[in-house]
Amino acid sequence: QVRLVESGGGSVQAGGSLRLSCVASGFAFESHYIAWFRQAPGKEREGVAAISFTATRLRDSVKGRFTISRDNTKNTVYLQMNSLKPEDTAMYYCAAKPIRGSPLSLMVREYNDWGQGTQVTVSS
Repeated sequence: QVRLVESGGGSVQAGGSLRLSCVASGFAFESHYIAWFRQAPGKEREGVAAISFTATRLRDSVKGRFTISRDNTKNTVYLQMNSLKPEDTAMYYCAAKPIRGSPLSLMVREYNDWGQGTQVTVSS
């Protein structure tokens, strides 16, 4: 059974940092892309960052502030978020997608397995 569990969310002031963790189980972690998405109230879910074994992809608005990494020995993906802004406030989800020769993607519709999310709130 595929399971993705996020943690690390919280409330911080603008300019602060948080590190989110996504622990995966129930599937072959090394053969999947793992991505972070976020959804703010009243807005569509959007891709934030994704990682393969050798590559990462970040949405433009978080480049230079967020970093995604993975520890394959712990089946865990991290999202380090620095210089947080109020517009980063959202529920953050991690998701998994089999690699199977497909490109690294930030498209919501391409990911089938999702965690329950962790809330990030950034105050000004």
